[in-house]
Amino acid sequence: MSPVRKLERFTLPLTVGATRVEVSGLHRGGTGTPLVFLHGFGSTKEDYADVVQQERLTDRPVLAYDAPGCGASHCADLGAVSIPFLVSVAEQVLQSRQIDRFHLVGHSMGGLTALLLADGDPGRIASFTNIEGNLAPEDCFLSRQIVTHSHDDPDEFLARFAERVGGSPFYGGALYASSLPHKVRAAAVRAIFESMVDLSDHGKLLDRFLALPAPKMFMYGEQNNTLSYLPALAEGVELAEIEHCAHFPMYSNPPQMWARIADLVSRVDSRS
Repeated sequence: MSPVRKLERFTLPLTVGATRVEVSGLHRGGTGTPLVFLHGFGSTKEDYADVVQQERLTDRPVLAYDAPGCGASHCADLGAVSIPFLVSVAEQVLQSRQIDRFHLVGHSMGGLTALLLADGDPGRIASFTNIEGNLAPEDCFLSRQIVTHSHDDPDEFLARFAERVGGSPFYGGALYASSLPHKVRAAAVRAIFESMVDLSDHGKLLDRFLALPAPKMFMYGEQNNTLSYLPALAEGVELAEIEHCAHFPMYSNPPQMWARIADLVSRVDSRS
């Protein structure tokens, strides 16, 4: 593997508000507009490590990192990890890596974080691939369990949450659930989920997504092709339905996921 393709690991200490954070990330240099990846709840930066296998993205700068409370990143106060907190983390990581304008890819929780990040400064976004990031209350089929299946013990909640997701009839559910205890700290779950539910119910996310001026793609699994807002996205948003997939294209059908991402990025850059 050539040096241009290889991803290097980094650790970045930050202070977000009054909370100390240590971010674990992957990056590489290169030419062209960088790619910035934000993973979903219970996932990690390694969801996107196969970017090095994508010939159409070979020379492009890349940034991916673990959200505080997930993967190898650490946070002194796990109860502080809300979506706005994660937006602040993203802003500081981008600043530290000296990334100004970029192609943004976010999945689920990371898609919601990416939406708020883009909404805060739309001119920085070259393109936005939203992989089933929350846009409406119906998207809280995972996060709303903090209400519908509430439990006082964070570890017990996470264990039962994993059992429910692992037993679902959807592609990728069992694989995702099997690694949850190793990828997310139980004490971070409540604040993250409550924040996601509140924003999905009251944050006018669909309007904010549609208003973004950058080229946009909404990616979803074929098992989720009944999402009520898909017709509203048909004007002005590229829809990417991934075959043999539900909520996790990076687990269920990564070749098709990467092909659609690379195609959008290539088309946008060819016009600039």
